[in-house]
Amino acid sequence: MKIALLGYGKMGKEIEAIALQRGHTIVLKVGETNSSTVTDAELQAADVAIEFSTPHTVLPNIKRCFALKLPVVVGTTGWYNELDNVREACTSANASLFYASNFSLGVNLFFKVNTYLAQLMNQYPDYDISMEEIHHIHKLDKPSGTAITLANQIIDQVSRKTRWSITDQNPETLFINDVREGEVPGTHIIKYTSGIDDIEIMHKAHNRKGFALGAVVAAEFLKGKTGVYTMSDLI
Repeated sequence: MKIALLGYGKMGKEIEAIALQRGHTIVLKVGETNSSTVTDAELQAADVAIEFSTPHTVLPNIKRCFALKLPVVVGTTGWYNELDNVREACTSANASLFYASNFSLGVNLFFKVNTYLAQLMNQYPDYDISMEEIHHIHKLDKPSGTAITLANQIIDQVSRKTRWSITDQNPETLFINDVREGEVPGTHIIKYTSGIDDIEIMHKAHNRKGFALGAVVAAEFLKGKTGVYTMSDLI
């Protein structure tokens, strides 16, 4: 499979290494130095694009892939407020999109655990709920897309929490403490706190390889398909 990498930072390089190990070819690498000069012909040489750029460039990249009928796997977050419009554009163009807030298998299992625990804890209002997410200092979006997914899962299940925030800490709000330090790949902690005891669940990534592998597997899955897909379709 021929892959175009839209975003060639640390994640892009991890994806490249995994893709090559799995027998694929990287036909295009788009980074800061060449993002404004990439031609349609260069993009069309690929079978699929994997997009890990920035919240500022992701939407134009998605729309360009749609126009070229180039299947695109998107790992960049910070654009989900436009998700409905993107879905509509994908359908209208008969194009292909695979998006996820996190491509790690472990994180997606963590999503399942988070939902189940939230269902249980809805019955116990003495426990307040909060979250902490820790990422490297280069991450541009706050909170992370993974944290937003976790927060929305909790809000869907727990009636006493109606919204999330990184600033407000009133009783109806799920507070997310977003920390940026060092080169941390990603840590997410859900805390249920009462006057008697605490319950915590945590996912801690040791490196970026799990994210990169998931993105390449998603690209393999997406090739030849049309429509919008997520990790739930892959798993």
